[in-house]
Amino acid sequence: MAQPLNFVLNVPETPEEHSSQEPSPYDENEVHDSFHQLIQEQSQWVAEEGLELQQREPGAGGPKTSGCGQHALPGPEDALAHSAATLRVLASMPSRTIEKRFLLVKELEGLPVAQRNHMLRGMPLGLAEKRCLREETQTPKEKQRGRQGPHGLFPCCGRLRDACVLALHNLGLGLLGGLHALRPWHYALKQIGGQFGSSVLSYFLFLKTLLAFNALLLLPLLAFIVGVQAAFPPPAPPGSVPSFTGLELLTGGGRFTHTVLYYGYYSNSTVSQPCVPPSGGGQCSREADSLPYSMPLAYLFTVGLAFFITCITLVYSMSHSFGESYRVGSTSGVHAVTVFCSWDHKVTQRRASRLQHDNIRTHLKELLAEWQRRRGSQSACGRLRRVAVRGLVWLLSLGTTLGCTVAVYAFSELMIKSPVSVEQEGALLALPVVVCLLNLGAPYLFRCLAALERHDSPVLEVYVAVCRNLILKMVILGILCYHWLGRRVGTLKDQCWENFVGQELYRLMVLDFIFVLLDTLFGELVWRLISEKQLKRREKPEFDIAGNVLELIYGQTLTWLGVLFSPLLPAIQIVKLLLIFYVKKTSLRANCQAPRRPWLASHMSTVFISLLCFPSFLGAAVFLCFAVWRVKPSSTCGPFRSLNSMYEAGKVWVRHLEEAGPRVSWLPWVHRYLVENTFPVYLVSALLLAVIYLHIQVVKGQRRVICLLKEQISNEGEDKVFLINKLHSVYERKERSRAGRTQEAERLTDDPDAW
Repeated sequence: MAQPLNFVLNVPETPEEHSSQEPSPYDENEVHDSFHQLIQEQSQWVAEEGLELQQREPGAGGPKTSGCGQHALPGPEDALAHSAATLRVLASMPSRTIEKRFLLVKELEGLPVAQRNHMLRGMPLGLAEKRCLREETQTPKEKQRGRQGPHGLFPCCGRLRDACVLALHNLGLGLLGGLHALRPWHYALKQIGGQFGSSVLSYFLFLKTLLAFNALLLLPLLAFIVGVQAAFPPPAPPGSVPSFTGLELLTGGGRFTHTVLYYGYYSNSTVSQPCVPPSGGGQCSREADSLPYSMPLAYLFTVGLAFFITCITLVYSMSHSFGESYRVGSTSGVHAVTVFCSWDHKVTQRRASRLQHDNIRTHLKELLAEWQRRRGSQSACGRLRRVAVRGLVWLLSLGTTLGCTVAVYAFSELMIKSPVSVEQEGALLALPVVVCLLNLGAPYLFRCLAALERHDSPVLEVYVAVCRNLILKMVILGILCYHWLGRRVGTLKDQCWENFVGQELYRLMVLDFIFVLLDTLFGELVWRLISEKQLKRREKPEFDIAGNVLELIYGQTLTWLGVLFSPLLPAIQIVKLLLIFYVKKTSLRANCQAPRRPWLASHMSTVFISLLCFPSFLGAAVFLCFAVWRVKPSSTCGPFRSLNSMYEAGKVWVRHLEEAGPRVSWLPWVHRYLVENTFPVYLVSALLLAVIYLHIQVVKGQRRVICLLKEQISNEGEDKVFLINKLHSVYERKERSRAGRTQEAERLTDDPDAW
């Protein structure tokens, strides 16, 4: 086992007591000796009995120092003052030394005025010392110019210049503030975070993220499908067009059936500009219409491209959220950092400062509540009792989910056995109403059961509620998907089953929004009024984060399921999200209160994005892929009529390209070897896995390096404390030896016989 290395520190002794001011890091003539050099000089003498002080002759080298104080050396937890000599050694550490003062002044004199002022502003010095350095480095011409005033011989021009610079600066600040104001709901989100905490804020941030996803999904659909078909409408269907009755806003049928809202409106022909013969007569050339715009191909590729862009955006958002939430770092000292480093000193307006004050206060509450929960403990009997209760609650929750699933399946089979006629269009709302009632009532039952569990952590309570609601909604959607593609396709042979599926999804979205409004009205507003008026309670209901977040995920899943059958569903979802934001924000401020148990939602956004990606988006992608590859399209409507599957549109396009001429012969080759061939898919998948593996290894290496650096910083701090303690013990021994010699000298003076 290696022996520890003992360092001997030799500090000179001076006959005078210290009475001057505290040493400064800039008194380089006295304290510029490096701490490393001090250790090297004093490590030559290893004490056999311990660490002792060696006397050095004055002028033998080293800085002149004065006597030390009598104070005890503080440990890491103490707050006592160090002795003057200890402070002198601290000032001579490499981290606290700079160039000598005269070298610094000489260096500043050789710089231009602007660069010199910039360097002085960045130095960690006091204003008085910066002012002294600026006066010492000024040339005589600059000093004379300073006496004449800030504007020289023409003060009016200088004032005009300053006014112009100030106006431009204010204009830049105004433009910057305008750019910040362009961000949607920036101030509203700050208010919500300051009043209700990060847990409630995570819901509104997730809603904002969904809004961006839908806007990104809608753009290619409008550009390549809806806009093109609206510019070149297909022939009108035979028969009279039904009149608008208002019920279409709920059912999505009637007048809306033959519009760009649904799949059946889009044609299976090519779209191109009409041919205008030359002015001199003749026919159109073949090159004018050699590559027409194929609506079936555009429909299929645009939906696929929109889903691919959404997938890439989701994966990127999830990885970015993981990087922000699970970054490597220590949580020790986070309370001090929040107290001393969170305030933005650029904030000058009273409204913004009050908002920032609320944010910091709420964040501190969350940190303290999280710290108290980590310190809690529980007995073994209490743990066993809670495990039994939670197991029973989970069984009841899964039983409720199974009952809701059976109810939806039975009602859907009943709807198939008793078809609804065209005159009874309102009866089509029966199945969506049942689904929305189950989605609304089951979460309230889950909340009542969750009250029996009594989770210590609110975060765990929210995660459990999210998991139960997610299982319920995904199972119900799975039953509906089977109802649409497995049962309805066979019963609607002579009709446009794609329109029926699109209308079902439209009805589910509209009724889901209506039930969200009803839940906000009766679940929050009415309960607050009953609590205040009848029960005489001052407490308001808390905001249900789990239920509201699952409503957003459920609505977004409906949108992704219906993109193929109703290309304008993302637009309806955008309007729905906008209305939900303002309704929920108003209800939150008027009817809800901040969580009784504050908790820090550091990973909540990451969990929401992950749930949106894997169960929701992945399930919708599987559903649409099955519809494209395996289900036969309707023969009476849509761009894929007369085809065995929607995917055959690509093969038909390839055959047309082969007949178009040699100019586009490379496109069939691309389709044959890159789309139909499975080797490029495997190659891209392998490359993607390799990139993911390398990224994981890089992250692991960064974590290891960060841990080593943190350990090194900790060791260096312990080394400094150890050396300071040893140094202070040296001075204590020195003071004791000096006191002994003084007493001996006084005794000899009083007793001459002792000589």
